[in-house]
Amino acid sequence: MPIFNNYMGENTEHKNWFQRNWKWALPTGGCLLVIILFIVFAGAMIMGLTSMFKDSEPYKFALSNAQSNELVITALGEPIEVNGITKGNVDYSNNESHTNLEIPIRGPKGKAILRVVASKYNDGWEYRFMEVIIDETSEKIPLLMMNESLDD
Repeated sequence: MPIFNNYMGENTEHKNWFQRNWKWALPTGGCLLVIILFIVFAGAMIMGLTSMFKDSEPYKFALSNAQSNELVITALGEPIEVNGITKGNVDYSNNESHTNLEIPIRGPKGKAILRVVASKYNDGWEYRFMEVIIDETSEKIPLLMMNESLDD
């Protein structure tokens, strides 16, 4: 219901804030809503991908190897933990899986990247490549021995 002010015989209608500003408030609010929904969607995608990586057997196996390797412990200190968002891919198709991950790790003495490449055929994982690259020195610490067969 509009409010009228009777001042010196004049009737003027007082509009609320939205009635006065709807021409710019409505599009601005719509744009903000789209931006917020995009941010929420992107965050959910990142969290979903990160959890998919963390649940994979190569991720767990590589992290366990890095945390128990004496050379890595000497370079980074203990405890060794994940330090950020894992990059890479996990492909599942026709009873086969292929994984290529870069896991950022850190310890009290420094940071590093844990790289792992693995493939799963039938029930066993075949680890093709696994190493830790120390950030400060670029030193590469292999976590697999040559010709070593590591099937889980």
